[in-house]
Amino acid sequence: MSEALVATQVPEVSASGASGAVQFWRRLRTQRAALVAASLVALLVLVALAAPLLTALEGQDPTTYHPSLVDSARGGVPIGSFGGIGADHWLGVEPQTGRDLFARLVYGARVSLGVALAATVIQVLLGVVIGIASAIGAGWIDQLLSRITDIFVAMPLMIMSLALLAIVPSSFPRPVLVTLVIGFIAWGNIAKIVRAQTLTLKGLDYVSAARLSGWGTWRIARRELLPGLAAPVITYAAILMPVNISVEAALSFLGVGVKPPTPSWGQMLTAADVWYQAAPQYLLLPAGALFVTVLALTVLGDGVRTALDPRAASRLSVGTGRKREDRAGEQAAGTGGPAAGTGEPAVEAGVKEGSA
Repeated sequence: MSEALVATQVPEVSASGASGAVQFWRRLRTQRAALVAASLVALLVLVALAAPLLTALEGQDPTTYHPSLVDSARGGVPIGSFGGIGADHWLGVEPQTGRDLFARLVYGARVSLGVALAATVIQVLLGVVIGIASAIGAGWIDQLLSRITDIFVAMPLMIMSLALLAIVPSSFPRPVLVTLVIGFIAWGNIAKIVRAQTLTLKGLDYVSAARLSGWGTWRIARRELLPGLAAPVITYAAILMPVNISVEAALSFLGVGVKPPTPSWGQMLTAADVWYQAAPQYLLLPAGALFVTVLALTVLGDGVRTALDPRAASRLSVGTGRKREDRAGEQAAGTGGPAAGTGEPAVEAGVKEGSA
């Protein structure tokens, strides 16, 4: 009987999964702010992937020095208006070195987005595996993994990253090192979320039926528990991306992250802090790109969270229309008067006045 129950539930789960994807897209489409953020993120990813093509169209690269384009008598300030912007250098050149700023900006997007994405993947994989193992394992396994998770949650990410990055030889590829450091230190929170969610799913009927039918522990985890963990894991991963971008930029700004000549937005900000008066675009461009990227990913993460959990109210009212609807409903309920753009409350008010 339990086998029949499990067999009948499998196609229902797949069908609900398909309908759930459609419902998720429909809910996400109603949030214009999230759609705009998704478009910005897609554009940034496209620019990062197409960096070699874009710099080839410009005819520049991110590492070539152009000393003739800077004024050595003034300390290396770019020659020309707006930092040397022209047909050959679309966003001007870097002070002192004369390297093309557009090329370094788009190649810096590859490093910043790539490090953040790879670190997020490592965090999610570690968090899911350790969280599930802790929830479905024996008591001593749960205690051991939970204490290890608590240690990593309590670790200050920036301090540990600074210490590890400072002692590793400079010959090791810096973007890979930053990715590994961030990914292997900051997985504790997602492990706690996965463990708590798995403990909740373990008590559901379809998981108990699969256990009674003789399924092994890891088969249950793969076939029954992982689909139920998709929503919280995707939501938290969307939140982790902007956090990891900020951490990479901070580490590069402090001088222990990505090293020159490899461009990174944080590394560009490190060299630009003394040029904000003489060449303000050298500071504003990477700072603006970093701000727009983090903001877009944050808004997109909020939209994904709301679409996956429609009961949760969005923290952002921009573009959802929910705030206007709530205000109109409160006005109609509180005053009894007509709501904007509708005639029905006015009719009801007239009936009440006539009866009075």
